Amino acid sequence: MGALYSTCPQTGKSHDPSSLRSIVPPSDVRDQFGRPLKDLRISVTDRCNFRCRYCMPRERFSENHTFLPKRAFLSFEEIEKVVRSCMSLGLEKVRITGGEPLLRKDLPKLIEMLSALGIEIALTTNASLLKKYAKNLHSAGLTRVTVSLDALDPELHRAMSDSNISVESILEGIDEAIRVGLSPVKINCVVQKGVNEEQVSKLVNHFRHTGVIVRFIEYMDVGRTNGWQLAQVVPSEKILDHLQKEFDLIPVDAEKNSDVAVRWGHRDGSGEIGLISSVTSPFCGDCVRARLSADGRLVTCLFASGGHDIRALIHNGAGEEDLQAAIAAIWHRREDRYSEIRSEDTAALPRIEMSYIGG
Repeated sequence: MGALYSTCPQTGKSHDPSSLRSIVPPSDVRDQFGRPLKDLRISVTDRCNFRCRYCMPRERFSENHTFLPKRAFLSFEEIEKVVRSCMSLGLEKVRITGGEPLLRKDLPKLIEMLSALGIEIALTTNASLLKKYAKNLHSAGLTRVTVSLDALDPELHRAMSDSNISVESILEGIDEAIRVGLSPVKINCVVQKGVNEEQVSKLVNHFRHTGVIVRFIEYMDVGRTNGWQLAQVVPSEKILDHLQKEFDLIPVDAEKNSDVAVRWGHRDGSGEIGLISSVTSPFCGDCVRARLSADGRLVTCLFASGGHDIRALIHNGAGEEDLQAAIAAIWHRREDRYSEIRSEDTAALPRIEMSYIGG
């Protein structure tokens, strides 16, 4: 990943953004399918205290694994500079991810800096440290949080996260997030056939009447280390069919075309669930997201094979207008649509690991 330009995994074409600086007016940046840039996922670390098999299996991310040196991380000031540049291109929202973002020292300071820009800020976390930091994060300007939680059963949670962190501590973190006023709080559960299907109803029941939105995600082939197979995917349609037999659900309208979850609510108003069908019903056509790795690579698709080295531009003296032009050029050339062409064959394509760019 040493070059500034990257290769699109679907077309094999490589693009050098420096040749495009005068082509696209920054205020009207669109990719090759007319999709604007509205959402930036910012990874602040590639480290995590969980070893979930679908993301960071221990045999690949062991104690001997070489993570990014911390000196390679973008500083908070550099992240702020990238966000300001993207806001001029139409960016509306940032989501802080990892690895586990709460492992990044002084994260509330970054939240405070980004909040001062007037942009919507969300956080995705495993919640192992949320009880400790929720109050400071909210005070710094964080408004919403999404928690990755795949099981309520204590032993299954330990097995799926491959950690000694109890599910009770995760639930305490969620409770603290609610208490301090973070809203909405969402749960993301990756459903795997033969692993945690029976947890679906339990999660819905547990979070009814709490205001927490529970979302179920089809198991995806992100990265190359999780051994993904299509047969392991539980289709959202099957999940919904199961839930409708137990709960009286009604459809809820999407807030935006780019919303990834199909929303359903309990008829009595006691809660909401979401279904994210990135395998069986891809939403590439409405994808308005880019991702920024902890070491400053801009990635235009969750399933990309490489990224564009924004950190190098900054360290070579690029100002905000230079960054705007470079990012606009990168986005203008974007033609990713991996999920629309996914098959057993595409599983062999090179892809960045999720722990490097966040979900």
